Amino acid sequence: MAELVKSKSEQAYDILQRRIMDGTYGPGFRLVIDQLGREHGISSVPWRESLRRLEAEGWVDIVPNVGALVKTFDTDAWKRTIRLLARLEGLATALSAERLTVDDLARARELNAAMRESLEAYDTARFGSLNRQFHELLCSRCDDERLMGMVHQEWLRMDIIRRSAFWYAPGRAVASIAEHETMIEMIEAGNDPDLIETEARAHEVRTLKAVLEHEAAQTTRNAADRT
Repeated sequence: MAELVKSKSEQAYDILQRRIMDGTYGPGFRLVIDQLGREHGISSVPWRESLRRLEAEGWVDIVPNVGALVKTFDTDAWKRTIRLLARLEGLATALSAERLTVDDLARARELNAAMRESLEAYDTARFGSLNRQFHELLCSRCDDERLMGMVHQEWLRMDIIRRSAFWYAPGRAVASIAEHETMIEMIEAGNDPDLIETEARAHEVRTLKAVLEHEAAQTTRNAADRT
């Protein structure tokens, strides 16, 4: 079967999305259509179409009299993203759970152990990568393609947010590893999918709560230091 040729608009979209994801176009970067056209040999109309699509998906802000800017994420954006991801990933994990194999769960434990090692080595970048792999694995047997498309979009958004700011709460990483083991045990025991969904969702929400509480405590300490 002949390979389908992507339209110019799809090609432009792929270029922009890939460069936003890999950090080439970082938060606040101005996307100039004429410059993009000269660089890639694609006319202005496909770039405009792809920018409107990226704006609708939440990756780009189109500002009057300024143009298209790669979205800058803040604390509020992170809150919204993790709340949505908690629901989407919780459902995807529940739908995947009964199809996960013994080998899948063994691999999940290996990833969790490697996360613990990365913490002991103070390797936060490796910890983040392993954490992503762990969650991808628990969702990997979900057969709802539309749901998984939305989950992947939010994972990508979280990757960008974490690059634009460091979200941290003391002790949360250690607690996260323990919660991973709880999820593995629930899946292994064949727990009701609703219970697995609730635990997977709560896992993400606990991270949100820990970071917000840490931020609030820091704000209080800073205010006290100024008085």
